[in-house]
Amino acid sequence: VQLVESGGGLVQAGGSLRLSCAASGFTFGDSTIGWYRQAPGKEREGVSCISTSDGSTAYADSVKGRFTISSDNAKNTVYLQMNSLKPEDTAVYYCVADPDLTDSVHIATMGLLRFGSWGQGTQVTVSS
Repeated sequence: VQLVESGGGLVQAGGSLRLSCAASGFTFGDSTIGWYRQAPGKEREGVSCISTSDGSTAYADSVKGRFTISSDNAKNTVYLQMNSLKPEDTAVYYCVADPDLTDSVHIATMGLLRFGSWGQGTQVTVSS
């Protein structure tokens, strides 16, 4: 499993960014892929995940209504559209994939996903 994140950067509060995760080395269309983040001095937090087979999604309460996860199975890429960004969204964002998670996702799936394969991360900084 190989995951390459891109799209991070510096943005002002209220702005938007779109993260991309290009995946390879497994059956993309029948897996669970998601995003975790880690802010300085804090534990890693599950943000969102998607089933690439049925399109079901799950979000942490902290990002619900502001972030949208999607997948393009033709490009083997998962996206995280982040709108209305807040300074507390500042973190390193990691793409995580688990080809063994093939069922529809729900919020509890985020806990299982952390045992999957991780990308190298991309920094998101939101200034106030």
